[in-house]
Amino acid sequence: MSNASNASLGTAVVTGASSGIGAIYADRLARRGYDLVLVARSAERLHALAERLKATHGRTVRTIAADLTQDADLARVEDLLRNDAGITLLVNNAGVGGAGPLLDSDIGKMQDMIALNVTAPTRLAYAAAPGFVARGRGAFINIASIVAIAPEVLNGVYGGSKAYVLAFSQSLRHELGARGVRVQAVLPGATATDFWQTAGVPLAHLPQEIVMRADDMVDAALAGFDRGEFATIPALEDGAKWDAYEAARVAMHPELSGTKPASRYGIVPAARAA
Repeated sequence: MSNASNASLGTAVVTGASSGIGAIYADRLARRGYDLVLVARSAERLHALAERLKATHGRTVRTIAADLTQDADLARVEDLLRNDAGITLLVNNAGVGGAGPLLDSDIGKMQDMIALNVTAPTRLAYAAAPGFVARGRGAFINIASIVAIAPEVLNGVYGGSKAYVLAFSQSLRHELGARGVRVQAVLPGATATDFWQTAGVPLAHLPQEIVMRADDMVDAALAGFDRGEFATIPALEDGAKWDAYEAARVAMHPELSGTKPASRYGIVPAARAA
């Protein structure tokens, strides 16, 4: 039995929870004192994980077997998020990746990727946010990827989907941050999970010096959450580099829209009609 306090921090919903990063988040959050709702496609794996977590940490653990690319399954999770006032944290972890070149990829699989990586976390966040705001308490942990800022590294649709997760997280923070809602975007690099086999690149084919253990990745991400970070890149040694990246982005805001083309283009603005 864990030494975690019997006082619950509320309920955390973790998607993609049956293995890999999601299962480790479930363990760490239960250890911290959260009750859990675990969401994934495999009912059998979810049940086994739930029983282990209940025995180890003494928390309440519920499961929902759901394929978040299917409307009916997604709606069941949305209903939970709308109606369960005990939910205080949503970990949008479910996702799929691709490593093949864009033009060599099956467009149907790319569409499925968008459904899981973009549509599902969007709908779940929309379902949870009103309750978080009404209660003045709640948090989102959205699992993005380093490809959100380095889309050249892997498949282009995968990079685009994770760039969406980052941008959506930025918007959530902007709109909800002053209303008691925390938002963290996690940008892992190469992590030792079955992601790579699914993406078509066996883990053994990667340079081992770039691959982080999944438990180390999650522990670093939660340390970033505890520090109040918005964006956590677990392998980034110098956090000031992210700060500079973000500052450069924000510095462009005043010049992104204007009545005249920038002088560097040498365009003489057309005369305005009287």
